[in-house]
Amino acid sequence: MYSLRSRIRSAVPGGSRRVPVMIRPRTPRREQLGEFLASRRRAASRSALGLPRASRRGDTGLSREEVAALAGVSASWFTWLEQGRDIGVSRQVLGAVARVLQLSPAEFDYVVRLAGPAEDAPAEETERIPDHLQRLVDALAFPSFVVASDWAILGWNASYARLYEPIGTVDPGDRNLLWLIYTDPRLRRMLPDWVQESRRFLAEFRAESGVRLSSDRHRALIERLLEVSDDFRIQWAEHAVERFASRQRVFEHPKDGRRVFEHHSLVPADAPGLTVVMYVPA
Repeated sequence: MYSLRSRIRSAVPGGSRRVPVMIRPRTPRREQLGEFLASRRRAASRSALGLPRASRRGDTGLSREEVAALAGVSASWFTWLEQGRDIGVSRQVLGAVARVLQLSPAEFDYVVRLAGPAEDAPAEETERIPDHLQRLVDALAFPSFVVASDWAILGWNASYARLYEPIGTVDPGDRNLLWLIYTDPRLRRMLPDWVQESRRFLAEFRAESGVRLSSDRHRALIERLLEVSDDFRIQWAEHAVERFASRQRVFEHPKDGRRVFEHHSLVPADAPGLTVVMYVPA
């Protein structure tokens, strides 16, 4: 029985598994996929895979050849995948790569979506909240609002306007939850642990957006944030991906003091491109 270490030493050039490859031009989605895989390859634990420490990298980081050998794929194939080339790839092979890179379930879902065919990309949603959805949030007594796939805030109720008073006066082009988190000092002051909160929001945004990150709306938002926010540039380069989970949220309101909520998120069955966000008093 070969150890992981000996499997790498004895792997034939190009890896042990023959993968049919058809190379097509690069696409924004595949470039995102390549950047993500490269970040996780550099962060992978060598000891967790039974590999010795590397002289330069220590216990962290794998070479492309090591990933390919451990996943049983061609080194050329994995190199092309990490370079963002639009090559053929199956879920099974991605699963083998994910195990080597120690990806979480959310990260694996993200990889699968980016590696899927272009025709799987969802269509752009409406930029206007349906009237019945606005009536729903208006009927809720606690802060609630509705966001599009790029987190543009399309509608809100009176309780949310009380929690975040500037929402009604923000320029419509800037009325985006992710934009406000990184650019509005008033909102930053309301979050006791802004660094942790912003990282969590960004990881969830990346997981939810997936293949939409190459759309015009998403790309424009990301490019604007990269230009104006040093914090965003640092955190975006981390490629964090995390599924949304209901949790406690704490705000330091300038008038009402400390307010504690449970943060919930629901997707309407008749408007799957929109999300209703609710802050229920804890």
